Amino acid sequence: MYANSRQIDSPQSGPHDDLERRVQRAMSHPLRKPVADHTREAFAQADQWLSAQNKPLWLDSGCGVGRSTRQLALTYPDHAVIGVDRSEDRLSRKHGELPDNARLVRADLVDFWRLALAAGWAPTHHTLLYPNPYPKARHLKMRWQGHPVFPIIMALGGQLELRTNWDIYAREFALAVGHATGIEVSALPFVPQNDYLTHFERKYHESGQTLWRLVCQLEHTPARYPLAL
Repeated sequence: MYANSRQIDSPQSGPHDDLERRVQRAMSHPLRKPVADHTREAFAQADQWLSAQNKPLWLDSGCGVGRSTRQLALTYPDHAVIGVDRSEDRLSRKHGELPDNARLVRADLVDFWRLALAAGWAPTHHTLLYPNPYPKARHLKMRWQGHPVFPIIMALGGQLELRTNWDIYAREFALAVGHATGIEVSALPFVPQNDYLTHFERKYHESGQTLWRLVCQLEHTPARYPLAL
């Protein structure tokens, strides 16, 4: 093993005590953050591309340099795979040609998810691969499970898969799914069997860290979460 990635250091020893309250608050109070113009434009272009593809949608959220988007599109040619990341720098890095059934989009995920739900997008699969853990306890609201946008992730539906190298993040996410939907789900350790989906996945695994995976099947429920766009 040549990688030397450090374990996540956090003052938390378990799921955050405030998690349930934050999820319930997000469920009761629609996010009213204005949608950025650049994300509206990027979404409109992605929506047009998706319509032309005429294939089931696989949404790859927080795709970074797009390695996972490419891998998924090659593995599942019967799907249209859209990778979304907010970093122009990451998305512009050269990692090979995109398959015809893949598209990379620079956008703010909080805005993009809300536009997707409002437009009726219903991904069959949705991947969240190694999101920023924000390990400080006071930053719970910045983790997806503690963020006001969490109900929108649930409402988009499909087979949702989270991967992380922090067991507390995985356990919190599982609890948040239960608070929001009533679905009981568990995160389990896993070992990548084929090619790594992301560079982070390779780095963490080759550093000897345990990787965690959570998979749940969610119902597409746009009517349950009123949007303020």
